[in-house]
Amino acid sequence: MSTSPTAAADTAPSSTSSTTPSFSPLYQQIKSLILQSLHGGEWKPGEPIPSEIELAGRFRVSQGTVRKAIDELAAENLLVRRQGVGTFVATHAEQHVQYRFLKLVPDSGDIEAEGPAQREIVDCRRQRASADVARALALRTGDAVLQVRRVLAYRGVPTILEELWLPGTPFKGLTAERLRAWRGPMYALFETEFGVRMVRAEEKIRAVLPDRAQAELLAVPAAMPLLSVERLALTYHDIPMELRRGLYRTDTHHYRNQLG
Repeated sequence: MSTSPTAAADTAPSSTSSTTPSFSPLYQQIKSLILQSLHGGEWKPGEPIPSEIELAGRFRVSQGTVRKAIDELAAENLLVRRQGVGTFVATHAEQHVQYRFLKLVPDSGDIEAEGPAQREIVDCRRQRASADVARALALRTGDAVLQVRRVLAYRGVPTILEELWLPGTPFKGLTAERLRAWRGPMYALFETEFGVRMVRAEEKIRAVLPDRAQAELLAVPAAMPLLSVERLALTYHDIPMELRRGLYRTDTHHYRNQLG
């Protein structure tokens, strides 16, 4: 993907996209152009992006303007700065990113000491989107989606039951077998095999009682309260790509979030 700049330094850069309004701050316009390149796959997860000097020349703005745009993208975990090496597209394969969307931690607080979860894929099937799933994923009711159910266990104890829905077209070819064979984080599979990178998420949390089937999968009494977490994960430009509903045991774990 290429952008042919025509503007003088620190004036509005050129773009064929109408998504960059002329009244936005200049560094925000540069940020939008970099996001377009990320979304278009010009630089893939784990790959370096051009240097600040190269990007400044490409967009015909100052290096400081580019730096401010990159600073914001790094703060949003879309880019990663490596001292003395350069700036890279963030990837879910990196250790520090793997736990970014996992908020359930052991009471000890040491996630890494607990080790990765043991994953059991209960099923993965193609179906038609219900009205609520279609609404969340910006689809039409009846469009094809993939429904996945899995159980995450820690030290042999079933702890999280997840049900998730993915739009059928971007994830064509995803099967239970591929999910079972994958050894890394699920989001790393999505970005590596399907070119979909989850960049942010919105969550809703409430306490619920499990139904009979859910209680059996988590090996808990039906009267045991669970934490219900509904997550909508989005890729670049806030395009929804996953609806996930999880039931969390909290007898040995707790939900932790960092504010500010």
